[in-house]
Amino acid sequence: MSGATLASILLSSTDPDRLGAWYAAALTPSDDARVGDYRILRYGDFHLMIDRRDDVGPANPEPGRVILNFDVDDARSVVARLDDMGVSWLSPLEDRDGSLFATAIDPDGNYVQIIQISAQHRAQLAAERA
Repeated sequence: MSGATLASILLSSTDPDRLGAWYAAALTPSDDARVGDYRILRYGDFHLMIDRRDDVGPANPEPGRVILNFDVDDARSVVARLDDMGVSWLSPLEDRDGSLFATAIDPDGNYVQIIQISAQHRAQLAAERA
């Protein structure tokens, strides 16, 4: 075992202020900080870091390469908030055997999956880990 922990991801943008504001409004972080040129949004123990880079384009040309998965307690309310924000959907909210999934597209074209796992599926996952 390496002892490594995945603690953050860096999203680079040509417009980090717009992208950071979108994530803060769409998926309420538990902390929203600016450190130097970085905007750091904390979701649980995970940090979404957003910065400006000159070597990226305004839209992600391969958004399926990395998909940001957000576990939420109430997928329907998150989807409603995103609808109010005018989000584009790759995949609208669907019920998959009691668990809810939807995939939104952020302002830079990245895929953002909203996931609400049912209690039954959580129990199954826990049993398989044991």
